[in-house]
Amino acid sequence: MKGNIHPDLKTVNVTCACGKVINTYSTSGSDYAVEICSACHPFFTGKQRLVDSAGRIERFNKKYAKHGKKAEKKAEAAKPEQKPETPAESTEKAADATES
Repeated sequence: MKGNIHPDLKTVNVTCACGKVINTYSTSGSDYAVEICSACHPFFTGKQRLVDSAGRIERFNKKYAKHGKKAEKKAEAAKPEQKPETPAESTEKAADATES
C-alpha cells in the first residue's frame, strides 16, 4: 500500500444557527456554520416550526394571477351558450321529475 496518500484530518467546530457546537474532523481545517442540526431539526426533535409558506403562496398567486384569469376567460369562451328555458319547458321537466 502507498503511504502518505490520505490528507491530514484537522479538528473543526461546526456551529448551528440554534447555538449548538459540534466538534468533528475535516480535511479543510476551517470552522463551519450550518443552518440546522440534529438538535433543532423537526425530524429529530418531533417539533415542527412554522415555515413562511404563506409568503410563498402569495408570491405564486401574484405571479400567476394574470395567467389564471386568461385560463378562466378561455374556459368561459369554450363553453357552449345555453338557451334559457321557456316556462312551458320548465313545467314539463318538473312534471317528469314528480312522476318518476
